[in-house]
Amino acid sequence: MTSAGNGYHSPTMHAERRERFLSEAGPGVAVIPATPVAIRNNDVEHEYRQDSDLYYLTGFDEPESVLVLTNQHPDHRAVLFVRKRNPEREIWDGARAGVEGAVRDFGVDAAFPIEELGEKLPDYLENVKRLHYCLGRDREFDGRVLDAVAQVRKRARNKVLPPGEVVDPGLVLHEMRLRKSEVELDTMRRAAEITRDAHIAAMRVAAPGRWEYEVEAEILRVFRANGSPRPAYGTIVGSGPNATVLHYRANDRKMGEHDLLLIDAGCEYGYYACDVTRTFPVSGRFTEPQRAIYDLVLAAQRAAVAAVAPGVTVDDVHDVAVGVLTRGLVELGLVEGPADEAIEKERYKPFYMHRTSHWMGMDVHDVGPYYADGKARPLEPGFVLTVEPGLYVAEDAEVDPKWRGIGVRIEDDILVTADGRANLTEAIPKDAEEIERLVQG
Repeated sequence: MTSAGNGYHSPTMHAERRERFLSEAGPGVAVIPATPVAIRNNDVEHEYRQDSDLYYLTGFDEPESVLVLTNQHPDHRAVLFVRKRNPEREIWDGARAGVEGAVRDFGVDAAFPIEELGEKLPDYLENVKRLHYCLGRDREFDGRVLDAVAQVRKRARNKVLPPGEVVDPGLVLHEMRLRKSEVELDTMRRAAEITRDAHIAAMRVAAPGRWEYEVEAEILRVFRANGSPRPAYGTIVGSGPNATVLHYRANDRKMGEHDLLLIDAGCEYGYYACDVTRTFPVSGRFTEPQRAIYDLVLAAQRAAVAAVAPGVTVDDVHDVAVGVLTRGLVELGLVEGPADEAIEKERYKPFYMHRTSHWMGMDVHDVGPYYADGKARPLEPGFVLTVEPGLYVAEDAEVDPKWRGIGVRIEDDILVTADGRANLTEAIPKDAEEIERLVQG
């Protein structure tokens, strides 16, 4: 197995995943395309990142590739369509695996040039009852798949039938991805270590008079210096009133002495994401209203983390956070009580308008259903989810002015274990006194 910030690659591990998918999916053929290359402007491309499903099953990170999995072919169970070697293009863009490298280095049974997909894909679909393909994600590629099905349909006189049903491969594949293996968890722990170092560095560099983007630059520097190829999502560095904007991204405000700074930042490492939010006073000292809100959010976060265990649901975790937050808001005079009535009538929503948790993994908002048969699904060992309550008092909120412009969110990544939980990001400081000491120097 090789490892780097760009991803873990083990032909044996990926082959085992493919075999498990084919076994659980039943007879059929799966077609999983790479993420399309996206143009940033003119002839400049956005940074490329492979489709998570394709990488999970192959470790192959080149664009213009397609994975075909089948248990209906006499010789081929895994086939990659890839870019051919091209010495001229490789001078500009870097080495390619090519057809030979796809088989040699990635353990598939066969590989063909991507230009031959239209010719060869119909052969794999002959007399196959079920096609596993995610329709609607990439409309252009949908056309190529449907053209292949149409080609098979034209062979009906030769006693050949096309697939009779199309099923999203995510029904099986995303259940696999939802349950993390030890290799995956080790990768996520390393992502958490890098993210820890970045948040601590941000706390040390933040100061009144500095710009949000200076703090962002320090975070990204630490990510890259530790082998992370990219952040897992757009880094949020919101000071003062910007901390009350949930997906603030401009990061272009000069920080004031009495500001809170909300940082939502996590690195990607080995194709796995980390997602952490911390909030702290730029000056190194909370004001009394800021500390009251911060302590309330921290109490809600700790209670919600403690609620994570096998058998509970994301709704249960959310309800715990809502209960603590709402009772605190009533005590602070921000919400009219009594607390039970305020919860029932959702009076907390002007200040807490998002959910408490989402899945974590290869994608920062990872795959896998939250509900089954209309009910929230129970958590199981191996699931990883965020716990991230917050309170956001807008500048124009109709409350006592001392609360206005205060935004606090605290977020950790929690692994469900057989006997409870493990906080993958516990080492990132969130105790108020410890944060103040770090920021002060």
